[in-house]
Amino acid sequence: MASPSNYSSAPVSEFLLICFPNYQSWQHWLSLPLTLLFLLAMGANATLLITIRLEASLHEPMYYLLSLLSLLDMVLCLTVIPKVLAIFWFNLRSINFSACFLQMFIMNCFLAMESCTFMVMAYDRYVAICHPLRYPSIITDQFVAKAAMFVVARNGLFFLPVPILSARLRYCAENIIKNCICTNLSVSKLSCDDITFNRLYQFVAGWTLLGSDLILIVLSYSFILKAVLRIKAEGAAAKALSTCSSHFILILFFSTVLLVLAITNLARKRILPDVPILLNILHHLIPPALNPIVYGVRTKEIKQGIQKLLRRL
Repeated sequence: MASPSNYSSAPVSEFLLICFPNYQSWQHWLSLPLTLLFLLAMGANATLLITIRLEASLHEPMYYLLSLLSLLDMVLCLTVIPKVLAIFWFNLRSINFSACFLQMFIMNCFLAMESCTFMVMAYDRYVAICHPLRYPSIITDQFVAKAAMFVVARNGLFFLPVPILSARLRYCAENIIKNCICTNLSVSKLSCDDITFNRLYQFVAGWTLLGSDLILIVLSYSFILKAVLRIKAEGAAAKALSTCSSHFILILFFSTVLLVLAITNLARKRILPDVPILLNILHHLIPPALNPIVYGVRTKEIKQGIQKLLRRL
């Protein structure tokens, strides 16, 4: 067993990200679709944010929550994808110690923020469908502001210990991360310390927050469905469901991608190690690219706002 002096003799100041260890020749080919998806995600979310900002008819709580989701998507994209593309294009594999743990924190925190935002949006739809007369007094601008503060505070406080715990570990000599991203597991397993508590904390915090959000979302939609089935007026049920359809599609896609990613990580020994890496990258690209498109296509008010914006240009 190495002595403490040996640990301190070769401190790690940076890491090297090795994307797709078994298929590095694919990186140049993969960079093209990833670049297109990145540009689509950034462009679509920016267009949505500008449309909501400029169109007075969209200055409502539901669209403010959608703006929050777009901001979270853009931050996640900017945190992960530029570095991945820099590795693919210019072979810039190194990432300094601080930047790696900052990326780790933003990925964990903002992913949970997205889940929490979906939960708040589900509550918004629940009040709109089940208590329509009380909706204007419950879902106000002040409610959105408080909800945004809750989203930031809850997830920031819960996930701040993740990079702190990883940064406090001793990294002896090995600094090659077999991933495109500084995930907690990929980084902490390079340490010569016991990482059981580190992994346990992320697992418990992650699934507690994401699991509680999912339970509340399912409850909200079960109440919505129950209320819709009681509506007897012709066409009213379909109209009520149409107001929830875009949000439900995004939640379903977000949950499905997250579930697939979790399953592939649990079955890591049975599948190629490059598969979870690719899925992790796509998870930071595909939902951000699709979220504004789904709302833009399925929401009449947003579609009209985008058309007005394009005419101004």
